[in-house]
Amino acid sequence: MPGTRKLGKTTDQRMAMLRQQVTDFLGNGKMTTTYTRAKEIAPLAENMITLGKKNTLATYRKALSFMTREDVANKVFKEIAPNYATRNGGYTRITKIGPRRGDAAEMAVIELV
Repeated sequence: MPGTRKLGKTTDQRMAMLRQQVTDFLGNGKMTTTYTRAKEIAPLAENMITLGKKNTLATYRKALSFMTREDVANKVFKEIAPNYATRNGGYTRITKIGPRRGDAAEMAVIELV
């Protein structure tokens, strides 16, 4: 379950947004977003990588039920998770990059370590 930040959305809108952002993040390996959204994305993405490390049919189906694209799930299980086989968590890094010009929201880059 994600953290307690509501991000100005209802529960179903928030979960749909987080699912899509986690899928895009794992597909690209790097993403620029607001700092609070990055803090919500990180534990969800790390959970998907942990599922990929277990690499069973049940964990693959669980990952597919959360991610929105099957090719990204395949990438997590075949390419990303084996790189972190010896690492116990901490697969993501969040770096602040300053305020956004339009509304001064704190921006950050989230990336795979």
